[in-house]
Amino acid sequence: MRARARFRLAGLLAGAAAASANAAPSSDAARLRELVRAYRSAHEAAIVRELADLLAIPNVASDSANIERNAEAISRALERRGVRAERLAVPGAPPAVYGELAAPGARRTVVFYAHYDGQPVTPADWSGDPWKPVLRDRPPRDGGLAIPASAPPARIDPEWRIYARSASDDKAPIVGLLAALDALRAAGRGPSVNVKFFFEGEEEAGSPHLADILSRHVDRLRADAWLLCDGPVDPSRRMQLFFGARGITDVEMTLYGPARPLHSGHYGNWAVNPISELARLLASMRDDEGRILVSGFADDVRPITDAERRALEEVPRNDEALRRELLLGRTEGGGAPLLEQLLLPAMNVRGIAGGAVGARAANAIPTSATASIDFRLVPDQTPERVQRRIEEHLTRLGYEIVREDPSPALRGSRPRVARLVWGPGYPAARTPLDAPASLAVTRAAEEATGSPVLRLPTLGGSIPMYLFADILKAPVVGVPVVNHDNNQHAADENLRLQNLWDAIELYATLMTRLEADWPPGAARAGAAGPRR
Repeated sequence: MRARARFRLAGLLAGAAAASANAAPSSDAARLRELVRAYRSAHEAAIVRELADLLAIPNVASDSANIERNAEAISRALERRGVRAERLAVPGAPPAVYGELAAPGARRTVVFYAHYDGQPVTPADWSGDPWKPVLRDRPPRDGGLAIPASAPPARIDPEWRIYARSASDDKAPIVGLLAALDALRAAGRGPSVNVKFFFEGEEEAGSPHLADILSRHVDRLRADAWLLCDGPVDPSRRMQLFFGARGITDVEMTLYGPARPLHSGHYGNWAVNPISELARLLASMRDDEGRILVSGFADDVRPITDAERRALEEVPRNDEALRRELLLGRTEGGGAPLLEQLLLPAMNVRGIAGGAVGARAANAIPTSATASIDFRLVPDQTPERVQRRIEEHLTRLGYEIVREDPSPALRGSRPRVARLVWGPGYPAARTPLDAPASLAVTRAAEEATGSPVLRLPTLGGSIPMYLFADILKAPVVGVPVVNHDNNQHAADENLRLQNLWDAIELYATLMTRLEADWPPGAARAGAAGPRR
């Protein structure tokens, strides 16, 4: 109750602060940065401990017991700060943690989105336990000092990193938002907009229940904008915003050979080798420059606008440095910059299984071969149309498409059989860069950093932004904060602490400055989602 009372007082203070902010936005934003930075500087160890405690809870979406522990921990953390929290659940899904913080007199409502689930881990690939967060002054391969993140020193080098699963994707933004609320309270400030929080629990599993959750709670989730706190900043370490995300669909594709493994000497060049067949099929779908060769695949692709092209021209070119860092002897796209390639659909072969290699290799023709493929989609592509184009391509090549393992009779009577198992998918979405919400968020972010921010028309990764546009009719802007070299989805995932410190200032500024930066007459414009 004391926490709620403090926030009611902070809300009253916010009204007066908003009035003075309208008169002198730059000085108000600069003063706010100073106050938030002073709070953070005095509480770094406590902020790191709170992040470490959250990171110590395993968070794979299929681990229902630990997912519940995560949801409970986040709910308690919100309530400690005076935020009314509850869980939005549907059968068979991890709960979304939802919170509300009203600002007296506010004309705008903003929802901050993040997800608390993470990718599965292979502990043997990590330099330490992925669920025991540690601070390191250098990467493990360089012999970095390891300090338990649950017991950090009072002062921490901002270049140190915390290593754990979801350190950057996506628990750091959650703790950054919590710390921003603490900093505002300490400064006697409160949000100038109504703030809502929506923390999803199965984003890394493809968000299969997100549409259901949003549809069931449309009224309480309505807002003037959704801010997605996911993804990295630019490799130059400059703050960036993104206004779209690619969609995704994926498939497991299996081709068949003989009924049993055959001696490659006795049967080679006669019995069909499914690995060779699979290699030829994949080569027919994608060329050496990454261009998808499937007929009609790109027919629905929406051209980028002049505003989006101008925004891309303002982003620093980091391609050469990235190429050296990643030891890439060449890049695809015929020399096109990375950011331009992200505006195109992509086909990625994420794994191939068939036969064996190394000490387990045998001189035999295998019985089957499987490729696991993901397709990244751009506006106005949809998973349904992409899947149809792929299946039409296989049919033209003479493949009989099945959904289950084919019967012996079918395998023996068809020259080519392919089993396709499509996973869940969703289309891309993109908010116009000149939408009122886009302009307001850009202004507030630049006030938080004190310098121009970069604007990406589309994030390379996939986030179900289209749902917020389709179901909630809200514009969506991404406000990523973590370091680009965070080993996201891989072993030794990490977060550079200065990125967390920057996030706290960004979130605090967004909460307090959006009311002033978003004029009353600005129309409400939604994201440009897929055309059905």
